[in-house]
Amino acid sequence: MNRTPADRPEHPRAAERFNEDKATFTVKGGGEAPDLEAGVAAIRNVLKTLPARPGVYRMQDAKGDVLYVGKARALKQRVTNYTQVARLSKRLQRMVAQTRSMTIVTTRTEAEALLLEAQLIKRFRPPYNVLLRDDKSFPFILLREDHAFPRVQKHRGARRVKGSYYGPFASAGSVTRTLNALQKLFLLRSCSDSFFQNRSRPCLLYQIRRCSAPCVERIDAAAYAELVEDAKNFLAGRSTSVQSRLSKSMAEAAEKQDYELAAVYRDRLRALTYIQGSQTVHAEGLGDADIFALACKAGQVCIQAFFIRGGQNWGHRAFFPAHTSDVPEADVLASFLVQFYEDMPPPKRVLVDRDLPEPELIAEALSERAERKVAIERPQRGDRRKLMEQATRNAEEALDRRLAESTTQGKLLRDLADTFELPDLPKRIEVYDNSHIMGTNATGAMIVAGPEGFRKNSYRKFNIKSGVTPGDDFGMMKEVLERRFARLEKDDPDRQSGEWPDLLLIDGGRGQLNAVLEIMEDAGVHDVPVVGVAKGPDRNAGREVFHLPNGREVTFPPNHPLLFYLQRLRDEAHRFAIGTHRAKRAKSLTTSTLDEVPGIGPTRKRALLMHFGTAKAVKGAALEDLERAPGISKATARQLYDYFHPNG
Repeated sequence: MNRTPADRPEHPRAAERFNEDKATFTVKGGGEAPDLEAGVAAIRNVLKTLPARPGVYRMQDAKGDVLYVGKARALKQRVTNYTQVARLSKRLQRMVAQTRSMTIVTTRTEAEALLLEAQLIKRFRPPYNVLLRDDKSFPFILLREDHAFPRVQKHRGARRVKGSYYGPFASAGSVTRTLNALQKLFLLRSCSDSFFQNRSRPCLLYQIRRCSAPCVERIDAAAYAELVEDAKNFLAGRSTSVQSRLSKSMAEAAEKQDYELAAVYRDRLRALTYIQGSQTVHAEGLGDADIFALACKAGQVCIQAFFIRGGQNWGHRAFFPAHTSDVPEADVLASFLVQFYEDMPPPKRVLVDRDLPEPELIAEALSERAERKVAIERPQRGDRRKLMEQATRNAEEALDRRLAESTTQGKLLRDLADTFELPDLPKRIEVYDNSHIMGTNATGAMIVAGPEGFRKNSYRKFNIKSGVTPGDDFGMMKEVLERRFARLEKDDPDRQSGEWPDLLLIDGGRGQLNAVLEIMEDAGVHDVPVVGVAKGPDRNAGREVFHLPNGREVTFPPNHPLLFYLQRLRDEAHRFAIGTHRAKRAKSLTTSTLDEVPGIGPTRKRALLMHFGTAKAVKGAALEDLERAPGISKATARQLYDYFHPNG
């Protein structure tokens, strides 16, 4: 029995859940060819030592790549099913034929196995599992409580800061709109603590009535605490109490003839009324809930999610899971839910549009994840049923749009293949661009597109490392492509992963194209089509010239759809390259020559800069002056002096 680090759950809370009473072991079968008999033999070899306990199994091919991750209440009985080939679907028969080994992880309960299964699916992304494609973190609103005057801000990622978290929101736009509303309604600060501490007069947000300026004591702590409490009530869905308090305050100010203050309350009431009226989904009385509806058409699946918190709609999003062919729709939704909540706190109630397999098990797993009871319900009547019908309608419309886009995309790719004489429709298009200023902070960028659009999780940036002459675009492109194809040859020499490009688009004309072809020839890559995209006369968009390796040049009429598509690809590569370059340049502006000196950490660096003023002054300082700097010992001063004066 061999424990391996790869089998440990990555999430820290998951590590707590699975660190007891768990065993991991791998058993290998024989055979290399992807045939059914060899796969069944490998599985039977595993069955000899398999316990009848809850757990998770991973099926792997001859290279050790994970084909499928599954969970079971009793591992032995579940895995035995894969040896009964006649009862398996064609999809599962293909999977068994590729299987050469299995890794088993036993758990205490089936609910733990379900959570671990979702964790491993997101980690390994196996080709025979339903996959949640869009697994980016969702934004939250954080009301920080680690300061006397709490700050409201947008938040993503781990929840390490003390405060109240509200979410998830479907998009950054939803968070921004809600934050703007909070500023108008409750005048809470959004500035950083350092900005707050160094103010001597109110900032612009105070002037436009978006902040109460606690930084310069325009409001006391007790009054600010009332605003914070109102904001919490609003975010928790208790906006009626906030509305009544604002109305009462406005009336009191009017009675005292303080019409300016009454106007402030009036404007805040108007903002609250506008927000209440702008809800596209009305879910009063529902509390905290997520609503999921599934639509299926032409072999594609869309799952529409509505996020309801405190009876308020915090946005909706459509998801398009992968690897759903030949999988029952209810199973797709069940697998999606467990993966979705793997790193997202579940609400008290999850509403679905159909009966799920093992709903009690899923509810148990989500309850364990949330550390409180989570209910999974299928609405049958009333307002909740209307909400579900609205979610279903949105799912169908989103899927129709997706199918229409894919049809258009398919026609574009067919035209692209015909125009550039490609052997087949390109499934992976890579576009490269470079960015620098006078040769400094040089970066290369690669974006990827395919039938489904841009694949942003496949984008790559390259920091130019070699001694390329400043401004040498050919040299930069040479380094980028050499590194890219060296990595491909190392990771996937047999070209089985789908990571090899079917077309390269290079920003440049004939000279750039010839240089790239020479680079690829030296790398031993002969069968990847390359096209150079040169700007037209006077660098006018719409007059681009496309250079092919055989010497042919292609131009398009100004309104040609394929030209627009190629322009979008080039502009996306340029946007990504510029963004990468700016981030690198911004980072370089905050660095100092002192960062490169061994033994000089942030504290000593700060002490030196406070004493001498600039890094240049430190560099030119005498040894005696360095020794007199606070916090700098004689040994450190000598090390620092010798670093800047190697010959003296």
